Amino acid sequence: MSKFNEIFFDLESAILNQDYLPGDLLPSENALAKKYNVSRETIRKALTLLLENGYIQKQQGKGSIVLDVKRFDFPISGLTSYKELQKAQNIASETLVIQNEVQQLPSRVSEFLGVPQDTEAHCIVRLRKVDDESIILDKDYLLTSVVPSIPSQAAEQSLYDYLENELGLTIGYARKEFTVEPVTKEDRELLALHGDTHVVVIRSDVHLEDTTLFQYTESRHRLDKFRFVDFARRRGPGPLQ
Repeated sequence: MSKFNEIFFDLESAILNQDYLPGDLLPSENALAKKYNVSRETIRKALTLLLENGYIQKQQGKGSIVLDVKRFDFPISGLTSYKELQKAQNIASETLVIQNEVQQLPSRVSEFLGVPQDTEAHCIVRLRKVDDESIILDKDYLLTSVVPSIPSQAAEQSLYDYLENELGLTIGYARKEFTVEPVTKEDRELLALHGDTHVVVIRSDVHLEDTTLFQYTESRHRLDKFRFVDFARRRGPGPLQ
């Protein structure tokens, strides 16, 4: 293995083990060259690998700034509740229910769902906190015609567990829309954004197994805490026409 690769793996391990925390500066090129007994060119190659793999950001006049690499995988396909995601990835998280009331759908939601604006729904707004920072703002509208009531305790624990195991509903499928959007006033008030100007927004309309529409969900994610993943398999090319 080349020396710069060895140095890359050593520094990568130090970052992942939090010997260097997000926002910390790595030692200077001269200091690293002295530590590893190599040339500055070798150090530059190792730092380039760290940069390309998302571990550091180079800033003129400051040096190599360590980035926050602790991200959670959020599946694009499939229909997974946050509680299931939290359990699967051992996320130490807290959910705060900040709104749970019946209201008519906002016009933007009724348009997204293609239903009358006077449709009644439970509006549930929740904050997801990790490491004492609010990183996700979840807004759910569940049609009262399908879901008669939702206790706040159920919303705090798991909506889908309540719907499936208490109400006996069978959740079938969802259509998801992923966008990156400028932060809103509400985002700035409720999320720990650290100066971020945009958030990842996932909007879904969710249906029961019998195709009944019952839910609109809007999940607003801080950019640096999640990566959105999927497994894709290429299908063979069709016959040429």
